Amino acid sequence: MPAAPLPYRAPREPEVDRLLREPVFIIAPVRSGSTLLRMMLNAHSQVHAPHELHFRRLEVHFASGLARKALAALDLDRADAEHLLWDRLLHRELARSGKRVLVEKTPGNAFSHRRIAACWPDARFLFLLRHPASVAASWHEADPERRGPEEAALDALRFMNAVERARAALPGHTVRYEELTGDPETALRGVCGFLGVGWEPGMLEYGRHATGEPAKGLGDWREKIRTGRVQPGRALPEAAEVPEALHRICAAWGYAAGGAGPVASGSTRAAGVEPQGPGPEGAGAEGAAAEAAGGERRA
Repeated sequence: MPAAPLPYRAPREPEVDRLLREPVFIIAPVRSGSTLLRMMLNAHSQVHAPHELHFRRLEVHFASGLARKALAALDLDRADAEHLLWDRLLHRELARSGKRVLVEKTPGNAFSHRRIAACWPDARFLFLLRHPASVAASWHEADPERRGPEEAALDALRFMNAVERARAALPGHTVRYEELTGDPETALRGVCGFLGVGWEPGMLEYGRHATGEPAKGLGDWREKIRTGRVQPGRALPEAAEVPEALHRICAAWGYAAGGAGPVASGSTRAAGVEPQGPGPEGAGAEGAAAEAAGGERRA
């Protein structure tokens, strides 16, 4: 049984309790091009987008009752202490870079989007979408011995559903992998406008600005990303080739699947993807359970 979700709250005094201002979080499923996006953003002179930090896996535990009591006297609980730790870690990373905008892209953040928004009330969100069947196929290819095609589709769908819940709950800017690889300049100009920074052509040649090799477990480590340049995406699948389990999320994201053509992006009700009802801490029941369990199971 997963542990109950840890109660959390927004900082009562953001100006005192937070060092990091307006952090940006990429909310995306696995195998959606988030490493490509973060490396192109990191090539910008004012944007720091480090490898996946997995900060939400950093927890605070009390070694004694007196430690708990001492924090309570400061009007802080365990979740508050974790938020202070997360904020300090990310602020340190930004300060060391010498840049002014931090972008973080761990895919599991989709499962904790509500808590992230509570931790940083001024956070901004970039939603990265990709054809769900392409996500599933790439997830299978990442470790074919571990995940067969059907299992990969169902596992990837957990991430995609979490992303869709986040899109329904939070404002932000949406960009598609197909745009990022098909017309990267236009896609990045839109992202830069959202971040409040100017477009820089060097973002397209992100390999020239890379600070280290991508490491397995901290982002995409395969040959395509190591080229340092945007590579063409795979051809989109025919609608009839899309696994039935992915039909609803395809429709919600505006991709054709089954016998239906694409619908307007975000039309979740028309697509048959019902919004989640409130659960613990206001999260959907499925989302709260996923957050409590850690959400993602990564390769």
